[in-house]
Amino acid sequence: MLIDWSLDRPVAPAVPPVELLSKEQAAAELVRLQQRKGMDAAYEADLVLRMAELTPDEHDPAPGTPGARSTSWGSRSDAAGVSEFFAGELALVLNRGRGTADHLFSRARVWRDKLPASFAALACGDLDVARAGVLAEVLGATSPELAGAVEARLLPEAVDLSVARLRARALELLLTLDATAAEERRKRARKTADVFLQPGADGMATLGADLPADEAAEAWAVIDALARMAKADGDDRPIAQLRTELFSLLLRRPGGAEQPPVTAHLTITATLDSLDGRTTEAGCVAGVVITAGHVRELLARIGALGLAEPPAGGLTFALTDADGRLLATTTVAELLRIATTGCPRHPTPSRTQPAEDTGAATDSGRAAGECGCPVLGAPPATEAYAPAGRQERFVRTRDRACRMPNCAQRVGWTDLDHVVAHAEGGETTCTNLCCLCRSHHRLKTFAPGWRFLMEPDGTLHVTTPSGITRTTRPPGLRPPPPETSPPPEPPPTGPDDDPPPF
Repeated sequence: MLIDWSLDRPVAPAVPPVELLSKEQAAAELVRLQQRKGMDAAYEADLVLRMAELTPDEHDPAPGTPGARSTSWGSRSDAAGVSEFFAGELALVLNRGRGTADHLFSRARVWRDKLPASFAALACGDLDVARAGVLAEVLGATSPELAGAVEARLLPEAVDLSVARLRARALELLLTLDATAAEERRKRARKTADVFLQPGADGMATLGADLPADEAAEAWAVIDALARMAKADGDDRPIAQLRTELFSLLLRRPGGAEQPPVTAHLTITATLDSLDGRTTEAGCVAGVVITAGHVRELLARIGALGLAEPPAGGLTFALTDADGRLLATTTVAELLRIATTGCPRHPTPSRTQPAEDTGAATDSGRAAGECGCPVLGAPPATEAYAPAGRQERFVRTRDRACRMPNCAQRVGWTDLDHVVAHAEGGETTCTNLCCLCRSHHRLKTFAPGWRFLMEPDGTLHVTTPSGITRTTRPPGLRPPPPETSPPPEPPPTGPDDDPPPF
């Protein structure tokens, strides 16, 4: 009862009224705030370690059994005895991405197992989070003995060094005490390197990659040299613009101008009104938000307004309502067919028989092929376990990424999962299917205590075994008004009985 009472107390701490503080008092309070942040970080690490202790690996699929985690995509140094799905649960508890959860768990273990003196200094406010984090980052791959030796040398002067200088000193000491540690860190960095895409503003995005320093410098020098050659040939555009264009061309046309372009498959998402300029509602392409003007420009550029398929690629239209709810997905071929045949229930007289024989001449709306019947919509349910092709296209277009809260895995690397297991009566329908990356699909299938509930518009509610519920909506779907009642509580269920696709 005492623990419950203490946990139920208000989150906001007592703070002095800022408007009454002098400059000296404000500075002193900022110093105390940094100390509290350090103490909170140590407390957070203790809580993370306690949750991990209470999440054993006894239910994890054993190596070599169906559903066991593959090692072909890289490996992580998991903690012995802790479930491989712990980071997934921690991510939802913190409402952060799985990468952040992995980082916090790893850092907590390094502080506890390799840097106990730094951990103690952090807990009592003598060391700030930034410097304690740098020590954990640099010394995390070393042995406890070597980490302790470096810590003993650096901790007394850590607060007097800048964060960058503390990092440099720790690396210098590692090279002095054990040169192999640098090689271990380099190998670890190579294993975890990746290419990343970060959506930006104004229809732009950032594409980057983690590369060895020499390779990155060489690649930049090549792009810069080509840009300077273009300037010398008379191109008057800014050199930064030339470098950016060359970077894109080298990636998308690696064979040179004589080679065919790389096959592209685009999904254009927009409201119907935004396609013909009647509204400025924003749309998106490949998950990156762009303006309605950019949507129209892109459609015109690839010939979509003329119903032309892009060469060697694919084009999918995703039509939404004003609230961002996906209404239908269609292709150029389907649009051509609909434009040719019209409504199947009310065909136009010009495509069947003379108007005087049908009586349609007296029905001006039907004679013009404007009966108002919907010719596009969500695909119907199927009795089969495997989703139909149209269902898969609709769900992948709606979700665009793994639907686990804070997961950004792109839809091309996800599975289609029955939210309510097919073996438990769940239908194969778009309102019971969602995209989950392989890791979170395995979590839903094998980790006990998780609950998933999806609403008809695709809103997904996920509840962890520890009782934390997070909600994720399809990209573009607007949240309901504040007065809307919360979703019904999903019934507790065990792991899925559906055959997993792994």
